[in-house]
Amino acid sequence: MSDDYDRVLEAAERLRPRVSAPEVGIVLGSGLGDFASALRDAITIPYAEIPNWPASAVIGHAGKLVVGSLGGRRVAALSGRAHFYEGHSMRIATFAIRVLGLLGVKTLILTNAAGGINLSFKPGTLMVIDDHINLMGTNPLVGANDERFGPRFPDMTEAYSRRLREVADAAATATGVAVAHGVYAALHGPSYETPAEIRYLRTIGADAVGMSTAPETIVARHMSMEVLGISCITNPAAGVLPTPLVHDEVMEVAGRVRAEFSALLEAIIARL
Repeated sequence: MSDDYDRVLEAAERLRPRVSAPEVGIVLGSGLGDFASALRDAITIPYAEIPNWPASAVIGHAGKLVVGSLGGRRVAALSGRAHFYEGHSMRIATFAIRVLGLLGVKTLILTNAAGGINLSFKPGTLMVIDDHINLMGTNPLVGANDERFGPRFPDMTEAYSRRLREVADAAATATGVAVAHGVYAALHGPSYETPAEIRYLRTIGADAVGMSTAPETIVARHMSMEVLGISCITNPAAGVLPTPLVHDEVMEVAGRVRAEFSALLEAIIARL
């Protein structure tokens, strides 16, 4: 077995006796981790207790796996993710997604805090991701391919499931939570983008920008998972307003929309 597959399998095998096979995986972005408390009959496992699992040292990422029930589904929620900008390789940054895949997750919901490029987006807007632009300079599938994970050249025509986007729209209507749709641009980070970079991203069709999600989506599709992405627009991107960007603002806005965000996620899961 390849080293990568071995390491992922070791983590999955360690988790299996503690968690009944989850159907849905959720990655909770900056400031959004409280959703995990909505899971019933939940077991919480700190990342440090899972073999080979990378820790996240970013403020707003709790660093724990919570598995429980919601809407009649068994759900595995990652409260915090490892980021490429922390110095992890792409394969390490997407390790958790691989483990979820081996545990049997078929539906993956990715969330993040993002900067708004689309001028109609206000802080607190929840944006369903229709597509992404990967500008991180690399890809998590670079290197030898292990066919046990997926094919050498996975198709990305529908990276974000049309069916799940329709489910999200139906859930939004039912709960009264407004959602927008748009394209997410993923950049390396950790510095925020310059105003010139934001003008460039707007020109090429991006509506929001962040430093995660795209690699996770690529790996999930490589393993034939169905993906839904939702960005919480926490701030206007650089140059939209004449004020500097600070992470505290990201956390404050994410906290402000926590109730709406949780209601939307619960309604989505109930409709899967």
